[in-house]
Amino acid sequence: MKISVITVCRNAEATISDTLFSVQEQSYNNIEHILIDGASSDGTADIIRKHERRLAYWVSEPDQGIYDAMNKGIQQATGDLVGFLNADDIFANNMVLEWIAKAFSERDISACYGDLIYVDHTDLSRVVRYYRSKYFTPARIACGVMPAHPTLYLKNDIFKKFGLFKTDYRIAADFEFIARIFGKQMIKFHYIPRVLVKMRMGGISTRSIKSNFILNQEIFRACCENNIPTSLFKVYSKYFRKIFELVQR
Repeated sequence: MKISVITVCRNAEATISDTLFSVQEQSYNNIEHILIDGASSDGTADIIRKHERRLAYWVSEPDQGIYDAMNKGIQQATGDLVGFLNADDIFANNMVLEWIAKAFSERDISACYGDLIYVDHTDLSRVVRYYRSKYFTPARIACGVMPAHPTLYLKNDIFKKFGLFKTDYRIAADFEFIARIFGKQMIKFHYIPRVLVKMRMGGISTRSIKSNFILNQEIFRACCENNIPTSLFKVYSKYFRKIFELVQR
């Protein structure tokens, strides 16, 4: 079972090496690592070139944003399973892809996911927040709840059946895609009760109050577009769960 891991980045000179080594150190050996760089102007491409022997495909060129870059990666993926590990992320340990492959080999599923921890940008051992994907159910999409996207692995044919990310979303195209594939409960999935990914704080959806406002407006839009009854009150209610995650980490 081949697993395609897609990394998208732009001006990630400070963190891309960690991500590349994280994939290379996985114990699972049937990995196709695809890297899409958005024409970085720093030293990112130079670092990638040092690792290109371990990459199945990489390109550095302008794109229309992170979701356009992700779509480019999906279109290059030939693995049975597809997931994302972006330039601020690393696998929690070297067994993660083994666990994912095992989940698919033992069950009739189209998707699996696990937990994620947010860590300090410079100190990856300092946990800032614990994202427990076990609380996700399709019914909770209406409340803005989704499994941690960097931990989500899908059968490749899901993208052929449901399409790619919508690039007219600025922040929440991953949520819209999850609403699209999980909302009508048309696919079988499995939760792995382990931390699969460490994510540095400071990503696109966690930067500022303005980013969070845009995120929640897009979550509401995604629910409406996928015929999932909701309200802005329901969407904002997810912050009570996030406070709990901070307290319980």
